[in-house]
Amino acid sequence: MLIVHNLQFLENIHLMPFLSIVHTRNYGGAFGLLSQNRNAGYIFTILPLLIVAFLLYVALFQRLPRAKLCAILCIISGALGNLYDRIMYGFVIDFIDIYYRGYHWPAFNVADIAITCGVCLWVYMELRDSFRKKFPSES
Repeated sequence: MLIVHNLQFLENIHLMPFLSIVHTRNYGGAFGLLSQNRNAGYIFTILPLLIVAFLLYVALFQRLPRAKLCAILCIISGALGNLYDRIMYGFVIDFIDIYYRGYHWPAFNVADIAITCGVCLWVYMELRDSFRKKFPSES
């Protein structure tokens, strides 16, 4: 809300030599995928809703270790944050811009960070569990 109400569209505030706060609008998916196709917004609203519903089912009805549950909750919370933007504004508001000289990583937001952390934690847990099954300790 701070970005929407206090920073003009495409305006930016330089915080560090590699970090700015910007106001961008993402009509597509991750990294602006399909952002030129305005009808793709429906896909990026319905698909995340289905994923959130599935993950809620898994979180509520499956016995999961705490780390996997935390990963699922991070993904759900990030998806809901982006869905809120998409439903309220018709696009996702991205505002973190990381760059080096003229090379910019696509702008992102806190919801994207939550999703990324959740997915990374889930992948780590799956790889760790797989490794433990293949190479059980000899204790």
